[in-house]
Amino acid sequence: MPFIKSLFLFLAALLPLWSFAQQRPKPTPAPPPKGQRIELLPGTRELVGGTFNGVEIRKLLGNVSFRQENTFLYCDSAYQYLDRNAIEAFSNVRIVDNDTITITGDRGTYDGDTRKARMTGNVTMRDPRMTLTTQVLDYDLSKNLAYYSTGGHLVDPENTLDSQYGYYNTTSKVFSFKRNVHLVTKENDITTDTLQYNTVAKIAYFFGPTRIKGKQGNIYAENGNYNTLTKVSNFQRNAKIETPSYLLGGDKLVYDEVRQYGVATGHVSMTSKKDNVVLRGDVGRYWRALGRTKVYGSSPVMRNISDGDTLYLAADTLISVEGRAPQNAAGVLYAFPRVKIFRKDLQGRCDSLTYDRQDSIIYLNKRPVLWADQNQLTADSMQLRQRKGKIDQMRLYANSFIIGQDTLLDFNQVKGRNMVAYFVDSKIKKVNVLGNAESLYFALDGDTAVTGMNKAVSANMTLRFADSKLQTISYLTNADASFIPPHELKEEDKKLKDFNWRPTERPTRRLVLGKHFALPAKARRKPKAKPRSTSKSRPAPAKAKPVKRNAPVKATPPARPAAPAKPAPKTR
Repeated sequence: MPFIKSLFLFLAALLPLWSFAQQRPKPTPAPPPKGQRIELLPGTRELVGGTFNGVEIRKLLGNVSFRQENTFLYCDSAYQYLDRNAIEAFSNVRIVDNDTITITGDRGTYDGDTRKARMTGNVTMRDPRMTLTTQVLDYDLSKNLAYYSTGGHLVDPENTLDSQYGYYNTTSKVFSFKRNVHLVTKENDITTDTLQYNTVAKIAYFFGPTRIKGKQGNIYAENGNYNTLTKVSNFQRNAKIETPSYLLGGDKLVYDEVRQYGVATGHVSMTSKKDNVVLRGDVGRYWRALGRTKVYGSSPVMRNISDGDTLYLAADTLISVEGRAPQNAAGVLYAFPRVKIFRKDLQGRCDSLTYDRQDSIIYLNKRPVLWADQNQLTADSMQLRQRKGKIDQMRLYANSFIIGQDTLLDFNQVKGRNMVAYFVDSKIKKVNVLGNAESLYFALDGDTAVTGMNKAVSANMTLRFADSKLQTISYLTNADASFIPPHELKEEDKKLKDFNWRPTERPTRRLVLGKHFALPAKARRKPKAKPRSTSKSRPAPAKAKPVKRNAPVKATPPARPAAPAKPAPKTR
């Protein structure tokens, strides 16, 4: 018992100490360190001290000046709050920081502990590189940061800038602007939403949709920078250069205004406004003074829409030269190598190509081959002439050869030195073979049986077509023709010399367009909801077999034309 009683008395004595330790309040944090006291400099004409509303204030009148470290404040009159190390200044207020930053205004406040100043009314901020005017300006001298939110106007020797919000780091000399930013340089007028401007390097950085209007053209981008001294732009995100004649764009764009030279990369697109020509590729180079654009990378493609017909042209490199009157107002397009052509009524290949857009003439060089309907045309070089967006003539030069396959898979053939093919509504109507003309045509009975083969040689001949089918052959000079019945036909007689059938090389629309003009995917139709069955015993309907949509339709080959009349034997 004595031990238990002693233990109880010991715990009772410790309980108040333990309770005090649990309830003891947390120590209050130390107040932030106060800044150096603001010093009133000599020269003030009148000083009135006193306590107003419980606050100790000095009223200072006439030629008032203060100092804190390297910061000076001047004004016509001021209130100095002694208990909180602060000043309220009135009329002709001026703050000078480190002999480099000068801020003037109608009224100002300055807290010496936080080293923060606010200037209001006709505020001007100057440093050796720029002048800023606004209505309200806050300046944090500890962080060397000035900022405004009521609209500001910045001027330096080369540029002017306006914005709704602005921040200026007086150490790095970098301005940050937001909302309705408008920068005017000697050459350009720039509008954007967010911009940073280095007043030392004279470089503007853009972070949002930006438009640059200049004497040589306009630029649009959504991110990048512009050097106002070197006049070099470096833009990203949907960048574009627009001139009165052309529009060049890409994911990234670098443009030098002095050299008038630009480089675009990624999803490059060049549009000629005069003749509705669009070039697309991975890389584009633009020489403004020369009116020259080069597009390459991932088999660039040209698209030309004329009177509802669209011509697509792909090659490793496309070069567009801007038209200049009076020689060629529309311009010229060059494509090389491995050129591919596609339009709904014509496909082709060649090694190099020249497209004179003023005369609508396409020159095909180095082993060109064209396909029109069921006909294959080859020569050493060709000309494709258009009228109102439709094929008007094809001119074949040297080793000209036309091949067409009939319903029985035999080959009708014409060859000669040169040829001129005439078209109506983009369908072949007549072919003039000029020099060393040869023809080989199969005669059919009802498109199901061969009745013979016509073979002829002449200096010149003319072939006439209807619905792309041969109707007649006229031998103009020194004709030598023969008709070979089916039982006398030999395989070596069925082909003229230099015969070369190349159907696997015929370009498809998808092959020519590649990734640059891909068609949008068609939206799938949602299946209709099946009605709910009200009877549990009713059997479920049998599933219908799926129907294949967009299934290819096998085209019926055109019927073979009837054999032309056998010519009379030559008279010597």
